[in-house]
Amino acid sequence: MNAANPQARAGLAVVTVTYSPGEHLEHFISSLAAATSEKPLVILADNGSTDGVPELVAEANAHVRLLNTGGNLGYGGAVNRAVAEIDPDIEFILIANPDITWGTDSIDILIDAARRWPRAGALGPAVREPDGKLYPSARRVPGITDGAGHAILGKIWPSNPWTRGYRQENEAVTERVVGWLSGSCLLVRRSAFDSIDGFDSRYFMFFEDVDLGDRLGKAGWHNVFVPDAAVIHATSHSVSRYPERMINAHHASAYRFQADRHPHWWQAPLRGALRAGLAVRSRIAVRSALREQARAGV
Repeated sequence: MNAANPQARAGLAVVTVTYSPGEHLEHFISSLAAATSEKPLVILADNGSTDGVPELVAEANAHVRLLNTGGNLGYGGAVNRAVAEIDPDIEFILIANPDITWGTDSIDILIDAARRWPRAGALGPAVREPDGKLYPSARRVPGITDGAGHAILGKIWPSNPWTRGYRQENEAVTERVVGWLSGSCLLVRRSAFDSIDGFDSRYFMFFEDVDLGDRLGKAGWHNVFVPDAAVIHATSHSVSRYPERMINAHHASAYRFQADRHPHWWQAPLRGALRAGLAVRSRIAVRSALREQARAGV
């Protein structure tokens, strides 16, 4: 990065966590110019890439800074590390996966919405998959009942009432307050993010965004879905490549989320049943993923 400080020119900074992101990162940076009239500082919080791409992208772009986290801190931990490097006078921080491709004016639309919603702590765009399908990125905070119903039946009976309620796919695609927003692309107000100490770094990956949205809501902030802003998310293939690691991590995070919200001694049987149920579901999901992997010849 050159001696000029992009932070002095903008009320916005962008953070992405990299871990050998490949060609996605270049699309992320190149499409960013169409997403905002600003030219914000972009921090690459690198968790140990070995493909050399973050270094090349930072070297080629003056407004991009490479921040080596010193190890694999997980998603939330790496974001927190990067945010700590940003001038506290920067009002908005856009947190996104490096496999996001930005829609035209998408960030400016989010910032305009934040001005309309002064209690918005986090705002999220419509997230589309590469085939154009709308991903359910704005959801209700899961309780024990709907969380268990979705976990058990979501794959075999996608239209079950617990999954429908949790994913909110039947809700109108309108600007509205929701329980939580996908961390794949999230505009946060710095004052809100700092007021709850950012992401809970105990979540190595998965559920850190659910936890963030829930804590923002409990602190009096809103999570606002802004579908007029749109991005494309090239969904990670990490689960299919490393099913045991990723699926087990997902279930461990699901347990942590619910256990944190049911901490009393008299809730110990509930926590025990939840842990056992998630362990069984995780084993079944891993076996299924490995069979699919074998059939695909991966």
